[in-house]
Amino acid sequence: MPVSTALLIAGALVVLAVIGGFGMRMLDGRLRSGGDLRVRADDLSGAVLAPGATLVQFSTELCARCPQVRRLLSEIAESRGGVEHVEIDLTNRNDLASRYHVLQTPTTFLVDASGAVLSRWGGVPDRRAINEALASLKPLATLQNQEQR
Repeated sequence: MPVSTALLIAGALVVLAVIGGFGMRMLDGRLRSGGDLRVRADDLSGAVLAPGATLVQFSTELCARCPQVRRLLSEIAESRGGVEHVEIDLTNRNDLASRYHVLQTPTTFLVDASGAVLSRWGGVPDRRAINEALASLKPLATLQNQEQR
């Protein structure tokens, strides 16, 4: 194979890798539908679902971005009544990754009191997107109004 052909192929691979990287970065942290998933109470390692909503974070021991998401979700849960934050470590629970279709960590679910997954984010979620998703929950708004009284 001529050197010019090899260089052309290598250059094309670099361009495809850069385009793929930008594409993946654009999808990181985007809000997606929860589908028909339901979080089981026995998968929460002793934690319980909040009466309003629960932010369930899936992480692993070696996840570099998980501490950042843990702080973000804890802050949001503390600032809103009726919202809790639960973290599930998938390091030794591969069965949960399969059950909930978690392909990357961190992954965050917004779960209602019955366990239904309302929204999900792969990667680092945007604070504004989480707040908008929480604001759209009518029972949660009612619960927050009752706590303010």
